[in-house]
Amino acid sequence: MFKVRDVAYGGVIAALYASITILFAPISFGEIQLRVSEALTLLPFYMPAAVPALFVGCIIANFIGGHGLWDVVFGSGATLFAAWLSSRMPNLWLAAIPPVIVNMFVIGALLHFVLEIPFLITAVWIGFGQAAACFAIGVPLMKLLEKYSILKKGRV
Repeated sequence: MFKVRDVAYGGVIAALYASITILFAPISFGEIQLRVSEALTLLPFYMPAAVPALFVGCIIANFIGGHGLWDVVFGSGATLFAAWLSSRMPNLWLAAIPPVIVNMFVIGALLHFVLEIPFLITAVWIGFGQAAACFAIGVPLMKLLEKYSILKKGRV
């Protein structure tokens, strides 16, 4: 059961995810993308309340700037599933893998369907963008937040 604090954190996380995605819209949507907000998909490793928060943030972002209802349903669903998997990983580095793999295949397939681009090419580009967001931005960001005692596994 979530506490009031979890709901508050969730609102902030959802707003951050949606805002960052929309702010960087030119590189957040399309067959080649670097969705900077995906760095936040590592937060479920620290706090389970981040799982539904990321889902809500992704729904808002995809509704505003995505590829229609398909992206709202499947793109946001991919974020929900990846966040749930990340919340169950034993360490931060492994928590970064589900968003890369899940989005690579789901968003790769979605863009293949919507934009009629070859699946393999799309999946590889999405995988590269996700890896950059999660490993190059997300892991350092989480380590920085750990350093300043903002995040601790099991404490937040």
